[in-house]
Parts: sequence; structure tokens; C-alpha cells
Amino acid sequence: MAKYKIAGGSLNQIPLDWKNNLKNIKDCIAQARGGNVDVICLPELAVTGYGCEDLFLSQWLPEKAATFVEEIAAVCEGIFVSVGLPIRFEGKLYNCSCVIQNQQILGFTAKQHLANDGVHYETRWFTPWQPSRIENIMINGINYPIGDIIYDVKDMKIGFEICEDAWRGEERPACRLMERGVNLILNPSASHFAMGKSKTREDLVVTSSKSFNCTYAYANLLGNEAGRMIFDGEILIAQNGKLIQRNTKLSFKNINLVTAEIDFGNPDNTTVDLNDDFHDKNTEFIKAEALALFDYMRKSSSNGFILSLSGGADSSTCAILVSEMIRRGIAELGFNLFIKKLNLNLQVTESSIKDKEKLVVNKILTCAYQGTENSSKETLVAAQILAEEVGATFYEWKIDEEVRSYTQKIEKATGLTLNWEEHDITLQNIQARARSPIIWMLANLKNCLLITTSNRSEGDVGYATMDGDTSGSIAPISAVDKHFIINWLQWAEKELGYKSLSNVNNLSPSAELRPQAQHQTDEDDLMPYHIIIEIEKLAIRDHQSPQEVFDDLSKRDLESDALLKAHITKFYRLWARNQWKRERIAPAFHLDDFNVDPRTWCRFPILSGSFAEELELLNRG
Repeated sequence: MAKYKIAGGSLNQIPLDWKNNLKNIKDCIAQARGGNVDVICLPELAVTGYGCEDLFLSQWLPEKAATFVEEIAAVCEGIFVSVGLPIRFEGKLYNCSCVIQNQQILGFTAKQHLANDGVHYETRWFTPWQPSRIENIMINGINYPIGDIIYDVKDMKIGFEICEDAWRGEERPACRLMERGVNLILNPSASHFAMGKSKTREDLVVTSSKSFNCTYAYANLLGNEAGRMIFDGEILIAQNGKLIQRNTKLSFKNINLVTAEIDFGNPDNTTVDLNDDFHDKNTEFIKAEALALFDYMRKSSSNGFILSLSGGADSSTCAILVSEMIRRGIAELGFNLFIKKLNLNLQVTESSIKDKEKLVVNKILTCAYQGTENSSKETLVAAQILAEEVGATFYEWKIDEEVRSYTQKIEKATGLTLNWEEHDITLQNIQARARSPIIWMLANLKNCLLITTSNRSEGDVGYATMDGDTSGSIAPISAVDKHFIINWLQWAEKELGYKSLSNVNNLSPSAELRPQAQHQTDEDDLMPYHIIIEIEKLAIRDHQSPQEVFDDLSKRDLESDALLKAHITKFYRLWARNQWKRERIAPAFHLDDFNVDPRTWCRFPILSGSFAEELELLNRG
């Protein structure tokens, strides 16, 4: 057997953006042909984009996607290519890979297992293909085979697992492909990013290549394609239990291509040439956020970001994320291409990279500290110094006048005199809500995205003011917990070099809505954040009852049983009461293995019995 050059290509696609998607596909194929690649695997649903949602239910979308296959085939001279698209056959929609060899369409391989948990709802749109079934389909007036097909190309027998297919244990197609003598399995994927997932995926690819005695090539979509899910663009090539090649994931480029020269006759002669990559959670978080913000800004045709910078942990994290988006984007793309992709009109006179980074930050990130008589000097200083270090435009103003105006109007209308003993929540919320109109005004003025700074722990228990601190166009950290945020900021201060974060890291998280004499802190209002996340994992991620959560956590000696029961009770009551807030959260990135966004992971009734009987049983024991 000869050696063959196998490649994976990741693409940054956009739903329904035919021009962008086809250009990326053609550019990637051209790059592969220029590198004498024999076989290239492109991602799942690359023609349409993965995130077309209910437009997949339409008749015209798959029909239009199919009209492009001949155009793609025309650029495939001398190369074997797989590219994903939806195909409607006998009234049902299938998730397929169009397979092309030397400008000839050989057939359409259909996905056999559909992802239907967590962020995925594929069974709403697609039908799973039956194993071993092969039919004929008319595409653009020509008959082609469709289904569970093996392709014989030179010394290679090529079969497919499309994304979810590979995660189905003994039911996966690879088990049957091995029996049929396949020595190259291609896996075109649209596998969402989650921190820690890359290592699991790498293990799957390497183990699969060993278990099925084959070369296994995996290629994922790239970027923030449709708004919520992030695709890391990971490419992995393994042979007989050995990782041969991978790319550096979460690239700012439109296309990413890696190749490996595979000796199918003697795997020991295959050269391992791995690119550097990373698996630590802190680095994954910042790289995923940076790419997601970059794509969201450019794909929404926005001019930048507006941030109500309070000097606290959450808003400071958001400021660093935008700064790192710029720093990392310029480092990878170069200054000129970076600002071109963001459609920024900048006159550059600065010579150093750091000056150029600050110039861009100043252009696209505007921060405002909106203080009240309850705000501390320490948070103002923290916000000012952080904004100065990253280079953001910074404003400061007071909202006490607006708060007094609202308060006086409601007091006059109701005849009440509001006080902190009786009207605590009312007096806190009006401060948060009074900040919203003016920060929205700034966002409108600059045609920018308003960043919502709520985190997942606050979403769990509704510790946020609707139409106040929840106001915004995008919620970049609402899928990660506060405990992670606090620890990540300490990491960012040390590892990313943001010295100004020392001011933030030395403060106890606080909403600063009560009078300063009350020394308000978030954990006093709620419970320790590390307790919240332990309850959250079991209650929300694992769907356990209050009693089951107690039985599990009690064994860990996190706190006394009495206090643990009180915190579990508080968590479930607040969770049930605040689903309506989670329904209204701004679009959020999926970053962890789960989140509480009902649009992408966790559905819960707005009205319910609020676990009344379950909590009564817990506290009776």
C-alpha cells in the first residue's frame, strides 16, 4: 500500500450565508489540493450551517443546498472530498455528507444517530438513517446512491461516522465498518464546545482508531456560528491507537486545515507531527470566549461592546474577555486583517502591538461606572484602573437623581414612605433598573452590543434584577458559575498579566445596593458560592430530588447537616420561583458541560409546585 495524505478542514460557517459558506468550502479544498492532499473531511452541514433551526423543516432550504453540490464538485479535481448538507429523501430530511472523488459525486452518506440531548434537538428536524440501507436519489437530474455507503478509493476503503454516530458505543457504525474492511473512517462533525470536552473527544478518536484497526479523521465546525453554541474547529487524525495530527483549536481564521501522511500498509512508518494544543479549563474558557465575542460582533454587524463596569468580578471578567478577544485576534490574524474582519475604520500611527491593541479596545469597548450613594470608592477605583489598563473608553456618572425621582413618584402615588426594613427588595431593584435606560442609550448611540454580566450561579437562584443588571444584547458568562469566575480572575491576574485585577480580587463580591453600613455581600444574601455549585450539579445537571442532593452532599462534610438542608431548601425554592428570569436572559454562550438557559439546555416550567412536598420531606427528617 502507498502513503496517502489525509486532511481535516474546519470551517467558520454562518447559517444561510451561502456566499460565505461556499467560499470557505472552496478555499479549504483549494488549499488541500495545493498541498497534494488525497482525502479531505469537511464538517457536518457545512453548506447550510448547523444552526438553521426550524428552517430545516422547510422544503426550499435542503433543495437550495443541493444545488451547490455540482459547483463544489467542480473544484475537486484530483482529490476525495466529503462535505455536509441536509438532503430530503422520500419526504424525510437526512443529515448527509456529499462524497466527491476527482470532480465526480459518488454518493451521499446519511447520519444514523441523532443528537437529542443538552444543546441538541436534531430529531426535531432530521430522521436517522437505517444501518446497511442504500437507496437511490435524484439530485439535479442525476441518480446517486444515498445511505450507508463504503467508498473504494485506491488502497483505501472509506466509511463514515457523522458526529453523534461515534458516541453510540456498540451501536456505532464503526463496528460494522470494521467488519466490512474499512481502513479509513471520516467523521464530519458539528460538536459544540464545552470546557474539558476536547480531551474526551481526543480520547474517542484515538481509541476508535485502535479498536477498529483504522485511520480515523475527525473535522469539526469552527466559531460562534449562530449565536449560542461555539464550535472549536478541532481536527484530529489518529491511526491504530496513535494520535498522528491535530490542529490548535478555536482559531480566528475562516478555515483551518491540517494534514497527515498515512502509511496504510505499515503504520509504524507514519510520522507523528502534532501541533501544540491545550486542555486546561482556564485557557479553554478565554479562547472560546474570545472567538465567540469576535464572531458575534462581526456577524451581527455591530460596532463594539458597551459594559456597565461595576468594579466587581463579573463585569471585570467581561472587560478582560473583550480585551483578550482583541489581543488574541491580532496575534493570530495580524492587525490589518483583524480590523478588516471587524469592519473597523482605524487610522494607525502607533508602532507597537500593545499600542495597536489598546487602540482597538478604545474603539470597540466602552465602559461606564454607574454609582449610587451605596457604591464604594473601592469598586470605582477598581473599575477605573481596569478600564485604563485594557484601554477602554471609560465614563462615570451617578444615578441617585433617577433613583430619587422614581422613589418619590411611587411614594406620592401610594402614600407610602419606603424604608429598608420593609421595602428592601424594592429599594435594591430600583437602583439596578435605573442604570438600564442610560446604558442602553449609550449602546444605541454607538450601535454596540450591551453586555449582560450575570453568571450561572445568579441564574440558578434569580439573584439578578430583571431589566436591570440583566439588561443586554449578549450574556457571555451566564453559562459559568461564580466560583469559577472568582478563581479565573485570580488566574488571569497572574497568567495573563492584568495587574489591575488585584483590586477586584481583593473585594468580596457584592451588589452594593444596600447602604454601605449594612456591609452587603453576595454570599450573605445567598449562601457560599462553592455550596451553590455543588447543589446545582446534582439538582440541575443530574436532575436529583432535594433528598437525593442532601444524601449525596451530607457525606462530603461541606457544612453541618442543618445548614446544608437550609441551603438546599433555599436553592430549590429560588430556582423554581425564578424560571421566568432565566427565560428572559440575553443570548448566552454554551461553555460548560451544562447551563441553565432554557433555550439551549435546561427546560423547566415557569409555573410549578416549587418542590413543596419534596422540601417538606427533606426538612421533616
